[in-house]
Amino acid sequence: MRRHELLQSLHELLEPRSYFEIGVNTGRSLTMSRTRSVGVDPFFAINRELHCDLHLVRASSDEFFARRHPFAHLDEPVVDLAFIDGMHLSEYALRDVINTERYTRSTSVIVMDDMLPRTVEEADRTFPRRRRAWAGDVYKVVPVLRSLRPDLICLEVDTHPTGVAVILLPDPRSRVLLEAYGGLVGGLVGPDPQPVPEEVLHRTHAVAPERLVAAPIWRELRELRTLPDAEARPQVRRLMERAGLVEQASART
Repeated sequence: MRRHELLQSLHELLEPRSYFEIGVNTGRSLTMSRTRSVGVDPFFAINRELHCDLHLVRASSDEFFARRHPFAHLDEPVVDLAFIDGMHLSEYALRDVINTERYTRSTSVIVMDDMLPRTVEEADRTFPRRRRAWAGDVYKVVPVLRSLRPDLICLEVDTHPTGVAVILLPDPRSRVLLEAYGGLVGGLVGPDPQPVPEEVLHRTHAVAPERLVAAPIWRELRELRTLPDAEARPQVRRLMERAGLVEQASART
């Protein structure tokens, strides 16, 4: 399954009331949205029809989040489904996760692209002008999330071409990553070639996208949105535990 096929499935299963995207590019992934949406990209060049109530922002994600009310376009500043596909550098991607999580609930889903480079060259921090695919070193974000935020359910998913990570059970109240960020950057940034672990290159621990889509969680996840988040959170965790997703994520730490 390709990444856009997975994203399309998540739109259909989640029926999100709001959608947020970092890295719009030509608008391919935005074509899937049928809900109120916000797209952010300093260099977007839309070349296809879009069918959603859209606020399109020509700015970097940092500039967007620095606004006083970045999600003023939404009925309320809560993102049900987010797709992060911005700058392919780990420190940027981690910052996008931190900022996006502030506008989620426990029932929200965050998808991060380019998490499973197929070669060391695809994981270079320098943009490869002679190669088509570039994942960058975004793969480094997953170990950080699993180490510092064990409350999250973070699944690597084996989509074509460069994999994604699906983050479940976000917590907008958490400040753990924000407070640790300054100390993390030095360990994330390094010269090429990047030290890509074998389990990343070979997708040893990645979940099949078909298995994730088939997980018996989506209807209940939608229904739990009606509850206050403090009440929904333990129920969402129990839902993920019954589906084996907590165990799946824990096995990768």
